[in-house]
Amino acid sequence: LLASAHGAVPGHLAGSVYLERALYGALGSHHAVTGADNRRIYTFAAPSFDDGGQVQGALIVTIDVDAIEFEWRGGRPAVFFTDEDGLVFVSNRTEMLLWTVAGGQFRNRFGAVQKRSTRWIGPYELWHINWGPYLPQRSLHVTLPLPVIGLRGEALVDVAPALRLAGLQAAVFAALSLAAGAMLFLFAERRRVLAEQNAVLESRVQDRTAELRRAQADLVQAGKLSALGQMSAGISHELNQPLMAIRSFAENSALFLQRGQTEIAQDNLNRISDLARRMGRIIKNLRAFARNESEAITTVNLVDIVDGTLDLSAARLRDQGVTVDWVPPAGPVHVRGGEVRLGQVVLNLITNACDAMTGQQDAQITIELHHADARAQLSIRDTGPGIEDPDRIFEPFYSTKEVGASEGMGLGLSISYGLVQSFGGDIRGENAPGGGALFTIELDTEERRDAA
Repeated sequence: LLASAHGAVPGHLAGSVYLERALYGALGSHHAVTGADNRRIYTFAAPSFDDGGQVQGALIVTIDVDAIEFEWRGGRPAVFFTDEDGLVFVSNRTEMLLWTVAGGQFRNRFGAVQKRSTRWIGPYELWHINWGPYLPQRSLHVTLPLPVIGLRGEALVDVAPALRLAGLQAAVFAALSLAAGAMLFLFAERRRVLAEQNAVLESRVQDRTAELRRAQADLVQAGKLSALGQMSAGISHELNQPLMAIRSFAENSALFLQRGQTEIAQDNLNRISDLARRMGRIIKNLRAFARNESEAITTVNLVDIVDGTLDLSAARLRDQGVTVDWVPPAGPVHVRGGEVRLGQVVLNLITNACDAMTGQQDAQITIELHHADARAQLSIRDTGPGIEDPDRIFEPFYSTKEVGASEGMGLGLSISYGLVQSFGGDIRGENAPGGGALFTIELDTEERRDAA
């Protein structure tokens, strides 16, 4: 022992365990309560090595624990550290200093037993105490061994805020669910405190998920109504044209019947019947598309869905000069999906193709339907400029159209992606080898469902 920062070298250091440990090359530590004023000190001894790696001495630092506690005294939560003898050596609550713990009982510095009751809820230990105004009466007891410094850290976490939070969460849940079961769950939450908070949070997540699903359904319906609004003029023309023709044929038929020319009148009546069937088909497709479909996934004919969508789009395709190359299969192709929602997907792809080819000469849409390996594959290809960023094409609000354009906000393909995924299918968008955009929809067929 050669030097000290405070005058003479203390003689009691010789033979101390922490010094011996430092002289052997390890970090030594020791804590003690000294003096008539119960001063608490913590001592560290660190070895000093020479160039050859041999211990040449030790640096000993003694810390006044009270000076350390001054900065965090009264903070939350209540924390105390006990040594191997059960002495409360460090704490941010002055009233607990120098208490002793033996046999699970706490005694204050005067030897009086401090009463407490303990309750376990799963892995959590709850204490109920009355040890003073600065210690929580109901708290979560948490412990952590600290062998490096020879102490055990313990904390008393006040559960009163958690109780208030749990009550608020349960009340919100009850207001949303409007069910008697939620009220019973509220009282259970208040009794079980921390153990049931996870259940409350999971229930709220489920409730929010249901709200998101309802919002998604509303968004899908809004997308359909928006599409109908854009097609309204064309649909009106598609209905008005045969209606005027029916009126003309009917008036002519009356004249031909008066003249006794029944064959010509019969021919006019046949034309009226054909036009009425055409109008009925358009109205049927229109009503089906506008319906807010909520039924479960069923088996639908994909050929009929494509035909119905082309009927709704006929006016725009004709006005824009877009030719459609579509040769339907000889028979029906039954897939798993929703008739209305699947029709919305096909209509959205056709509408996007028309938007991409606006003002273009020789605009063409090619629709192909293949059926193999229990999967049906519908492809829609246009002759437009293609997709600028195929990896982002299904992201919400991603659009290559000008900001503020009347065509939409970039949600159509995102909605279509979600609908196809809900059917258990897949949709891809890419640039076709010969130019233009190519979208492919894959769906399970009825045969695959039967095989499963």
